Amino acid sequence: MAETNVNKVEGKLQNMDGNQKDQILSSFQEFKDYLGDKVSKGEKLGLNEEQLAKTAEKVASYLAKHEEPRNREEKLLQELWKVGDKDEQHKLAHLLVKLVG
Repeated sequence: MAETNVNKVEGKLQNMDGNQKDQILSSFQEFKDYLGDKVSKGEKLGLNEEQLAKTAEKVASYLAKHEEPRNREEKLLQELWKVGDKDEQHKLAHLLVKLVG
């Protein structure tokens, strides 16, 4: 089930309207609000913290590969993501979930 949710997240990110992406990434607060909303919805669907972190990993990986940072905070997250190994990226995803939860 968790893998299906992760695939859904990737599909939604790839199909997201450019204006919607711009709005979400326009400020770090907008990004946190968006991620917080998605974490809240995931919790209501019964996802546990590990499942939420795996989904956050997918989002972070997609953003690091396909989007240019729009502010200092996003740039820092991208740099941390790029230098981290898989385990460190997973821990960073857990921290992001905690940050917005």
